Amino acid sequence: MKVKKLTILTYVLAIIFVIVLSLMYYLNKPIYTPKVLYIPAGSINKIITQLQSKNYDVCKIDSFILRLLGSPQSGWIDMQTNSNTKADFLYKLTTSKAALQNVTLIPGETTYVFLNQLANNLHLNRTKLQNEFERYAPVKEGVFIPDTYKLPVGITEKELIRVLLNISHKKMKELSAKFFGTYNEKKWFQYVAIASVIQKESANTAEMPLVSSVIYNRIKKGMKLQMDGTLNYGKYSHQRVTSYRIKNDTTSYNTYKHRGLPDTPVCNVSIEAIKAAIFPKKTNYLYFMKSKNGMHDFACNYSTHLRNIRRATK
Repeated sequence: MKVKKLTILTYVLAIIFVIVLSLMYYLNKPIYTPKVLYIPAGSINKIITQLQSKNYDVCKIDSFILRLLGSPQSGWIDMQTNSNTKADFLYKLTTSKAALQNVTLIPGETTYVFLNQLANNLHLNRTKLQNEFERYAPVKEGVFIPDTYKLPVGITEKELIRVLLNISHKKMKELSAKFFGTYNEKKWFQYVAIASVIQKESANTAEMPLVSSVIYNRIKKGMKLQMDGTLNYGKYSHQRVTSYRIKNDTTSYNTYKHRGLPDTPVCNVSIEAIKAAIFPKKTNYLYFMKSKNGMHDFACNYSTHLRNIRRATK
């Protein structure tokens, strides 16, 4: 009887030893991820499913281990390196929040300037950011929604661009569904192009539907837009538009030379500017001039516009 019990105990200990050895081997396996990893809020099973959808090497065993370690944190997690053991990976999911940096994209700012901000604030390679943007962006301007973004220190250029584009794309689809009931990318960015001129030219949000009406009215009459704001594209975002620029800029952004809108948006735009582009005020205005108080005087005919110019420049 004692021999039988001893044999059973030996088998049990052998099984436990194999289980422990297997677990140790499993927990020491490497898992490869970005240095910072986004974890959505939700149950452990949901988190594991989401990680699996991104082709990370996790399974139900990890769900069980996480329940022993504690609840994973949501948001950006600092993995510190691209390669961790499975044990370190699971432990960091529960303990290692990434440091966040606020980066604000203001309405009317160009992507050129925004990428400079991102590179400076997050210590990233500006050229790589540009390359990743050109690789993934549907158009070369106007694809970001102005906002204050909380971004993790340590994120790669590729992941950052993809994250920002995904956030903005989701918001644009929601807005389009609200206004039109559907999302047509080509049509949407035609409105963004109009909105970008509105954004550059308007003194405030109240003026936006009026500026929008001028754009539509001039295009309908076959008139050139002749608006300085369209020349504040790219690296010229904050530069004063001079007669030299007007004379020598040959891009489609020069609405003194070319009829209609520029080929792509001028800048990234606010929701208010998009609304104004879609729903312009019904007016006969064809001109506007910035007055001494910083607002614009609108006019239906050129003679009135000239009087507004004289009054503003006295």
